[in-house]
Amino acid sequence: MRIESLILSNLIQNDTYCRKVIPYIDKSYFTDRKDSVIASIISSFFETYNKTISHEILEIEISNYSGLSDKEVPEFTEYSKTLTVVEDNNDWLIEITEKFCKDRAVYNAILNSIKIIEGKDTKKSQDAIPSILSEALSITFDSHVGHDYIEDAASRYDYYNRVEERIGFNLDMFNKITKDGLPKKTLNIALAGTGVGKSLFMCHVAAGNLVAGRNVLYITMEMAEERIAERIDANILNVSMDKLGTMGKDVFLSRIDKITAKSKGKLIVKEYPTSSAHAGHFRALLEELKVKRNFLPDIVMIDYLNILIHIVVRCDVSNLPKNNNIMFVCLTIYV
Repeated sequence: MRIESLILSNLIQNDTYCRKVIPYIDKSYFTDRKDSVIASIISSFFETYNKTISHEILEIEISNYSGLSDKEVPEFTEYSKTLTVVEDNNDWLIEITEKFCKDRAVYNAILNSIKIIEGKDTKKSQDAIPSILSEALSITFDSHVGHDYIEDAASRYDYYNRVEERIGFNLDMFNKITKDGLPKKTLNIALAGTGVGKSLFMCHVAAGNLVAGRNVLYITMEMAEERIAERIDANILNVSMDKLGTMGKDVFLSRIDKITAKSKGKLIVKEYPTSSAHAGHFRALLEELKVKRNFLPDIVMIDYLNILIHIVVRCDVSNLPKNNNIMFVCLTIYV
């Protein structure tokens, strides 16, 4: 039996299985038109009535489905009658369904990417391709449906006593008020008025993390890349910015070499024009840095939130490689 037929059969007759997988089923995963139409009908019925569809109702819905010709209706109805195989091993069935959905999502993502490259999709640019592929690869049937206060008491206690690995500051007061730094995989915002020194603070934090051996990605949408690097130079070299221009080139490079010898970290500064970038650009940049420079950031800093195309406050780390579990995002916002 084809996997498509097995999935559709159990969506009709296996309530436990249906409730588990129906949120992830997409008609585009089915290449055969009969499978695609029936999957669409099953999903729509469940979404409306919160119950599995019967064969009798399915036949009626097929006859009323817009877009089917008079010739197709009896063919689709006859095919629906063959969807009768029920699999008792739900664990196995859910596992192969998850693999099916992921494989089909990746296949569709590749086809969509080709359309973008060939110019057949005018609504998306090639910058969207990495995020399209990442979303397809990240498909998973998440079994977590919430924290059970009683049953999860033991795990909750372990959470209270877990020692979090944090990204510390080289400022004692900030370490004090944040309890030794900021936790990994968190979104943090530096909030202050105009001209108070948010970008100066971020450059200081970037410099401190670089010296500490961490990889830093600094995204700027207000100042040029060289201006951000200038501030970081002044911070690390402990000189005023006006003295950087008068410092001899050999002296400057030798001091940078000393920092490089002590620190294994890297700092990348990327500039986008004001109001020209959004989260999709940043995901594409992260992917490009990983491929071209083998660079995976420990901390990402974005300066600043209000001049993104879409103001979206989120910290999405689900697509990070398993061996790079650190992600600290710091954005400044003007008030």
